Amino acid sequence: MATFFGEVVSTFSRAVDEDEGEEDEEIRRQLAGRRDVSIQWSSETRTTGSAVSPNFPCSAFLIAVGANAVGFLNSFVQCCGSWEVIGAISLWDDQVKGKDTSGQQFPADSSCLLYRLTSNPMILTCQCNCIVAEDQLFQWAEKVFENIQTRNLNVIVLSSSSVTEYKSSRSIPSIPVPFLRALKTNALQETPHCQLLEQPNVISGLSAAVLTYCQVRQIPAVLYHCYSDITELDTLTIEAFKPVLACKSLNSIVKDTSRSAEILKQLVNANNVQSNLYT
Repeated sequence: MATFFGEVVSTFSRAVDEDEGEEDEEIRRQLAGRRDVSIQWSSETRTTGSAVSPNFPCSAFLIAVGANAVGFLNSFVQCCGSWEVIGAISLWDDQVKGKDTSGQQFPADSSCLLYRLTSNPMILTCQCNCIVAEDQLFQWAEKVFENIQTRNLNVIVLSSSSVTEYKSSRSIPSIPVPFLRALKTNALQETPHCQLLEQPNVISGLSAAVLTYCQVRQIPAVLYHCYSDITELDTLTIEAFKPVLACKSLNSIVKDTSRSAEILKQLVNANNVQSNLYT
């Protein structure tokens, strides 16, 4: 068939084209399903809310993203009091199918767990020791926070990255490493306990997604980001988060850190042993 401009174009079968379109659409639906973020709750926590998911009253929610932030949470915050696992966040549906979560039994490969302080159920923490893909970030924040009552809620996010990502007019070698920088939402009244992150630096990943979610919904939140020259689990990097303990949300929780050094040493030693097994 020729057009008015003289070129020859091929004809096509509408039936074949529609069949291929339906197959492509089905493939896209399957891929989208595999990108779903799902939360499993223990049988005890499900009884506190709806039949599907609980709705937690919460005054303080601490989210640790990455090995060093999780290490700080374990060593300096969750070393105080008794904590129970209440949920597991899974990034792939096929990781959770067919697994029983009764009695707080979660998949052994769960790398994103939710905890509650037994003596004060209004205090929640999340340990996220995995990489959340870019197309899952908003969904992760939305699904986690839709199960938490946001009235009178304060959020603290901890994360870290390589100092090579930090931009400064000063010479980077002249800056003591590791160091903290903070970002906060407009709703936060408390002054952060370290210097605010300077422009033109930006934060990306899950910690940025959570802070953005809180900003849009006017939830008081602060992000403490540690820049370090060591990206693996590291004692000095973990201890760089210690100014966070001065936050009002933690004053009533963290009263005795005498075991912190011991717990921190155990974490680093266990990580070194595991690293040697894979080298």
